[in-house]
Amino acid sequence: MDITAHTDAVSAMLLGRLGEVSGRLSLAQYPGTHETLPPVEGAKLQQQSVPDYAKPFRALPRDNDIVFIRDVLHRHTAPERLLRAIYTTLANAAEVVIITEAGAADAREQLDMLEKAEFRAANIIEGIVAGATVVTAKKMHMWGNGL
Repeated sequence: MDITAHTDAVSAMLLGRLGEVSGRLSLAQYPGTHETLPPVEGAKLQQQSVPDYAKPFRALPRDNDIVFIRDVLHRHTAPERLLRAIYTTLANAAEVVIITEAGAADAREQLDMLEKAEFRAANIIEGIVAGATVVTAKKMHMWGNGL
C-alpha cells in the first residue's frame, strides 16, 4: 500500500515490481500532485482519493504486507489515528515505511508515535533516499494490540 501526497516515480516503481508477481498496489492519494500511473501487466491498481488531511484512508484488516506512507503522516491532523489504521491493515510481521522530506518532521517524534501504536523494531534511516528521512517499523505477531 502506498499512502502518499504525491503519486510519482516511486509509485510507478512499486506498481512495476508488483506486476512481476501479479500483485496489487492500493494507492491512497491525499491532496498533492499526482501523476497518472501507466498500466502494468500483471499488476492490479486500487486507487482512492482522500479529500483532506483530517480523513483516514480505507483498507481492510490484515490486507497489506507493507505500507509506505510518504509525506502524509506529519501533515495529518490525527497522526496517531492514521498509524492505528495502518497497524490494522498490516498483516502480522509486516512493515511500515515512513518517508518524509528531510527536515519536514521530527523523526524521533515519529518513533514515539510508532511505539504508542504498538509497532516494534523502529529505526531511523538517514541517507538512503536523497533529501528524505526514512523511518521503518514492524507489526509483530501476538504483540501489542494483537490484531
